[in-house]
Amino acid sequence: MVQKTKAGTSGKITKLDLEFDDPQILGDLFGECDRNIVAIENRLGVYIAARGTKLKIEGEEAAVSQARAVLTGIYNRLEQGQEIDAGAVEAIIAMAVDPRVAKAAEHSEIGAADNKNDVADAPKVMIRTRKKTIFPRSVRQAHYMEALARDDMIFALGPAGTGKTYLAVAQAVSQLISGSVDRLILSRPAVEAGEKIGFLPGDLKEKVDPFLRPLYDALYDTLPAEQVERRIESGEIEIAPIAFMRGRTLADAFVILDEAQNTTAAQMKMFLTRFGMNSRMVICGDPKQVDLPKEAVSGLADAVTKLQDIERVSVVQFGAGDVVRHPLVGKIVEAYEGKDAAD
Repeated sequence: MVQKTKAGTSGKITKLDLEFDDPQILGDLFGECDRNIVAIENRLGVYIAARGTKLKIEGEEAAVSQARAVLTGIYNRLEQGQEIDAGAVEAIIAMAVDPRVAKAAEHSEIGAADNKNDVADAPKVMIRTRKKTIFPRSVRQAHYMEALARDDMIFALGPAGTGKTYLAVAQAVSQLISGSVDRLILSRPAVEAGEKIGFLPGDLKEKVDPFLRPLYDALYDTLPAEQVERRIESGEIEIAPIAFMRGRTLADAFVILDEAQNTTAAQMKMFLTRFGMNSRMVICGDPKQVDLPKEAVSGLADAVTKLQDIERVSVVQFGAGDVVRHPLVGKIVEAYEGKDAAD
């Protein structure tokens, strides 16, 4: 917990003092060789000096306010027992500079310890699984996690690396563990750029498994391997291409459709109408990465247009700024989106 905050202004440069009450947490706050402090300084253009449990931040007023929010956010997460790596630091910085957060806090006194609008005091939303507790790494991820816990059908749209599928699988695993659903069903269209599925070697399972690998990866990251294998064998967890959904009613299940932009409108209608009692359905995809033939209409875009105003249906739109992989990935997405818009 932050105990004391003191701010002063000299010209256009603001100086702010922070004091933390648990020195044992500060080592993790600073990071190995002070890498977290260096990352904050480089990203926000501030100077941070440390002496004991006190930190002095110096820079432009807005940047100092953002740095305070980042440092407090990291400290609070460490205090809650979360692991903080380079990706988490980048995500907390991204949340602090998010214009929605900045707008909410723009009239607050800089450094106010009771400021409820910054990233340090963001809504406490989390997903608990057997292997880890997952916290949001961006403002939009927090909204997405709230929708996953609240709504019956969620469309998650946006580029790779924003956590659309991973968070959906984590929420599904959490509900399976708690007993609120009996089954977890993960599906994906067997459509990719390049080779056709019929030309791949092996039996049907061997043909479709490469297309479903990201779903397996998310499962193994949230459940012990032996539990994943046991639950797959028992049918509690089912991973199958979308064609296997035809003719079924998916009741008491958490159902996830990944890479949904590669469904046709007919496939999407078939999938959505499988929805059964006491079920939740999450449809993830990137409308800008469609691998269907040019003349085909993406079922994802078609469904969002038709269903977005229905009660208990949520649409969460991620952008390049929500990418939680290496910061370079977000810049790559922005570069491609900019070129596509120009074309």
